[in-house]
This record gives sequence, structure tokens and C-alpha cells, in this order.
Amino acid sequence: MPKPRLPLNALRAFEAVARLGSMSAAAAELGVTHGAVSRHVRALEAQFGLPLVERGPRAVAATPEGARLAAELAESFERMHAAVARVQPGPLTLSCSATVMMRWLIPRLETFKRENPAIELRLNINYGDVDFIRDEIGVAIRNSMYRAPPSAAAETLIREEIGPVCHPDYARRVTAGGPDDLVARARLLGTATRPEAWTEWARAIGRPELAIGPDEVFGHFYLVIQAASCGLGFALAPRLLVEDEIAAGHLVAPLGFAAGPHEIQLWTAEHLRHRPDLRIVVAWLRREMTGRAA
Repeated sequence: MPKPRLPLNALRAFEAVARLGSMSAAAAELGVTHGAVSRHVRALEAQFGLPLVERGPRAVAATPEGARLAAELAESFERMHAAVARVQPGPLTLSCSATVMMRWLIPRLETFKRENPAIELRLNINYGDVDFIRDEIGVAIRNSMYRAPPSAAAETLIREEIGPVCHPDYARRVTAGGPDDLVARARLLGTATRPEAWTEWARAIGRPELAIGPDEVFGHFYLVIQAASCGLGFALAPRLLVEDEIAAGHLVAPLGFAAGPHEIQLWTAEHLRHRPDLRIVVAWLRREMTGRAA
């Protein structure tokens, strides 16, 4: 007796609803209408003869039976994505934050492309958690504040060094001979993505008692670094993101840099680890960031 055909579209819609807790969010992810997702879920419930989700005014939640089904479906879809990626690989996708991409990666890409013209490398802007299979990511640069998913292997590249940076003219106007001068005389800039950055720096330099915090907060690292380069104050920044501008004389670091509490890591997709282009990109990133080739 032939097996019944699986309603794959309906199962995909239901898995997205259970994972995201929202019909609308599932519709947006799948590129269909809210009504189509709702019909798929209702059709499955009619087929199985039991409710799969509990519908609330603002969100939906999987029933116990629905949660078990959704977990099995998520694993199955991941295996399907991985199998297709191994058989028919597409362009390799590199994921990193907007700041790392703008200030470190893109300035180095021309050299990589010149040396590896046959490799098609796509860029993905993301600085937090990522699903390597669903989002089709091959390699990611991440801060150790985040944990690599089970579908990826994590390798520590460098210990992040952090320090206050500013425009050379601002450094001349506001003499900061030490951390106490910085607190007393300078305007300190922070970023919403790292609200504890100045406190972490105080601990890194052995001054945990120092009462220090930003006078103004910007939404992203690239904004706070740009503000510092325009003379608006001192930004607390990783050396990796400002070393090119320091070398060019656009920024200075009067108090130097100290080893911070975080690391820069390279996450690679386990199911793509045998791809030659992935190995080339990983070796290049490792060499650019650490100076070591293996």
C-alpha cells in the first residue's frame, strides 16, 4: 500500500507558526499571506483530528501534541536543508555584524577577491544568534557573548582588546593622562549593543571601583566610532574595529588597549566543512585576523 503524500507546505507553515509563535511572523518568513498560513494549520488540525495550536488575541502557542510535532518537523527540515546544501552547494555566505563588515571585512575583500576570483562570497549582516541551516550561512564572525548553535563549530581567533579612542584634536583639547582624568574631563560615548562596555574596561585595567559610564549612547558600534572620529568624545571600542583608522591618523587611543572579557570567534557550518571554498575563506579570515594560516 503506497504511503500517503505528506502535505509539505502545510507542515512547513505549521512548524514556522510553532517556532515563531505568530501566524503573521510565519507568513512573513515564508513569503505567503496570513490567511494561507491559517488555512494550512486548520487543514492539518482537521486531518489529525486534534488542535495543534492555541490561538490567543496577539499570539499562538503550540499544544503539547503540536509542540512534539513541531520539534520533529524542525529536525527533519534541517536535515533536508543540509542534504540539499551538500549535493548542490550555492554561493558561500559569510555573516558578521554591520560594524565588523564596514570597518574590518569590506576593506579587505578586494584582496580576497583578487586572490580567489572563482569563489562567490555573499555577505549577511547579523551580530547575534543565527540558524546556519535555515539561513544558509557557511561561516560567521561572532563575539563570544553569543554561543554557536549545534549546527556550527566555534573557533576562538583572538582575545578582544578594548580601549578609549577619540579624534586627535579632541585628545589635545581634553588631556586624559589616566582613567580618572577620563571620567573627570572627557565626554564618554557608549553603544546600546554593549551597555556594560565602560564597566568592562574599568575591570580590564584593574580599576573595578571606577564609577564610569557613557554620557551619550548610540545604537550601534559603527555610529559611536563615527561619533568619536568626528570629535564628539571618547568611544570605548575594540582594537580590531579601529586599528585601521588609528594607523591612518583619524583616531588615537591615548590610554592604549587592554584585554577585555570577550573573544572574537569564527563559527563554521558543520554540514559544509568539506567544501573547498569554505576552507579557503576560513583560512583567509584566520590569517587576516591572527596572522596564522593553520
